[in-house]
Amino acid sequence: MANKTQITIIGAGTFVKNQYIPRLSEISHLVSIRYIWSRSEESARSAVELASKSFPEVECKWGDVGIDEIIKDSSVVGVAVVLAGQIQVDMALRLLKAGKHVIQEKPAAASNEEAELALSSYDLVCPSNSSKPIWAVAENYRFEPGFIEGRKLVEEIGDMMSVQVIVEGSVNSSNPYFSSSWRRNFNGGFILDMGVHMIAALRMLVGCEMKSVSALTTHVDTTLPPPDNISSTYQLENGCPGIFVMAVSTRSPKTFWRVVGLKGTVQIERGNIDGRHGYLVSKFNVDGQCTSSFHPFSGVTEELKTFLHDISEASNNHKPDRRLSYVEGARDVAVLEAMLESGMKGGAVVPVKRF
Repeated sequence: MANKTQITIIGAGTFVKNQYIPRLSEISHLVSIRYIWSRSEESARSAVELASKSFPEVECKWGDVGIDEIIKDSSVVGVAVVLAGQIQVDMALRLLKAGKHVIQEKPAAASNEEAELALSSYDLVCPSNSSKPIWAVAENYRFEPGFIEGRKLVEEIGDMMSVQVIVEGSVNSSNPYFSSSWRRNFNGGFILDMGVHMIAALRMLVGCEMKSVSALTTHVDTTLPPPDNISSTYQLENGCPGIFVMAVSTRSPKTFWRVVGLKGTVQIERGNIDGRHGYLVSKFNVDGQCTSSFHPFSGVTEELKTFLHDISEASNNHKPDRRLSYVEGARDVAVLEAMLESGMKGGAVVPVKRF
């Protein structure tokens, strides 16, 4: 226990049970869970029961009294906030004000305006950079080995000529997040909630920010909140054009990123090989030869390990990994907000807000 970094989880929903608890269990030699909190006692206890198999010391907290106890508990140093998108920022700021290091689930904010206010509030409650608690946004795509490899390969293909991102999702009644009420009442719905992942991966691959976008949006599947389809063109700050196409629910899911350069092409496709889900990373050279490698999913585990390392070293003037920074998460939201705004304006060119 002495060598383990301790965290508390705020939230006890599907993603906590399906991802946080299993992934933390895989690295139980590095971490211990102090508390799991939920609004209701029943929800908190169900998550604690699941977590106690790997973390017998975990306790449950619930309701307003429970969150107040967590905030006042000086033994709570690191906190994962895994709540509805509408309330995550307020909860994160409460914990940061109490001096806790926070990793908040994506999206970083519901809008550019909320992200701006959040960053201003963070500076006010934590004015000193030297003592500032860490505010991280969990974006596992920035930690996926497939995208890390893809970024290296993009450096080898020369000047970029075009970038394509095609996302054909499978959010239907069999998806555990299909009935999620907060996503259905969220500005941008599943497009924003899912899309920040895709934009994070795109920004990482090209190593460049987006300058402007032009998009058309539609609402076809009425079992989903609007919009459920988006088709956008964009221009990177290096001048390269690209396309981003996303359909939330399709019968034949397919997702890939493709960067075309003067000296070759890099493609990353989501897939399943021998029962393992991950990314097939391919590089097509000018001579027509193709080399490929498959990288199983491990981004959630890697981002949590990085956050744990960052908070364990926080007192040693350690600089947190920028891939987890709140600003990076805000930049993902800014791209999607520009696309959604353009869609509402019939495809007008909209500049992407700079953070």
